[in-house]
Amino acid sequence: MTPFDAIRGIEPAGMDGIILYFSGDSLTTRNNHCQAWEHALLNASFAWLKDTLPAYDSLLIVFDIRQVDNHHVYHALRQLNVVSDTSQVEGKRHSLPVWYGAPAANDLRHIAAHSGITTDDVIRIHQQALYRVFAVGFAPGFAYMGEVDDRIACPRLSTPRDKVPQGAVAIADNQSAVYPQSSPGGWNLLGLCPLSMFDGSETYTARLAVGDTVTFEAIDEATYREMKDD
Repeated sequence: MTPFDAIRGIEPAGMDGIILYFSGDSLTTRNNHCQAWEHALLNASFAWLKDTLPAYDSLLIVFDIRQVDNHHVYHALRQLNVVSDTSQVEGKRHSLPVWYGAPAANDLRHIAAHSGITTDDVIRIHQQALYRVFAVGFAPGFAYMGEVDDRIACPRLSTPRDKVPQGAVAIADNQSAVYPQSSPGGWNLLGLCPLSMFDGSETYTARLAVGDTVTFEAIDEATYREMKDD
């Protein structure tokens, strides 16, 4: 099997883009292929490459139509040297503190009732997993992480909230996330993280990137307020 065989589909995205869709027997495998292809593209330093946007199992490639067309890009991809051993493409590892059950972000009882377990179980199970960042979007710094343990997976709220506080740690189905800023949202809230998810500069550099891994660690209110002040 060649690296190109990992692509199950290619679709145009406007006049200056194409989307690669990857195959694999698990979401992690498909996302690994996505990371390997983005890594190879960026290392190739093509003059026509304007941007890449990785997601769960797809990769958007934006090119300069003044230099190339999609046929040129397709042939360049066929010849691209992609390392199939995706273990060589590793992201950063993060440990995010969480004040579980913070009054402003507390759906623990709802999640526990849905799952048939206690709120302490929900907190414990959420901390046990090693989460992978599969995509970043919706808002600057909003990282979609997976996969949440089936024991606490909980569907989105039927009616989204008008306002979710900044730093809210949340789950929806098998995904987890930290709201980088106050916004509407329909995810189930577990608590609050005191760390900023992006630096607030003009480029909105995000703390988490696709391919990174994340663990969550419980803290108390006093520690949250101390870290938040810093």
